[in-house]
Amino acid sequence: MKFSYRLSFYFFGFLIGCGFMFFILNKKNTRCSYFPNDRVLKNISSKPFYYSDIATKKIAEDWLDSIDVKNTLMYGDVDFDRSNIKIGSGKLYTIIGKTTKNTPIEVIIENYEEKAVLKDIAKI
Repeated sequence: MKFSYRLSFYFFGFLIGCGFMFFILNKKNTRCSYFPNDRVLKNISSKPFYYSDIATKKIAEDWLDSIDVKNTLMYGDVDFDRSNIKIGSGKLYTIIGKTTKNTPIEVIIENYEEKAVLKDIAKI
């Protein structure tokens, strides 16, 4: 069999296999989060989320909304120089994001095994 025939059979089988895998993996609705920033944000968002008294007062102010906090927890950047600090049975994380008015904010979160607590929010 000629090389061109073998190559065409290979590509035909490869395309069928890729299409099959695309349909199988597409239905699972999986997300790949291999980067440290993505893993931390996914870990925090997968737990029950609580607000401290300080954070509740700052969310009640005019410049910030709870949507801004949620967007920061989804799309923010974890500052690893000031994060991953052990406090009791959990860790402290600093996440930098923006409000809907494009104001940079800093969110400080205590991440425990069973819950995540929003400790403080500050303008940068």
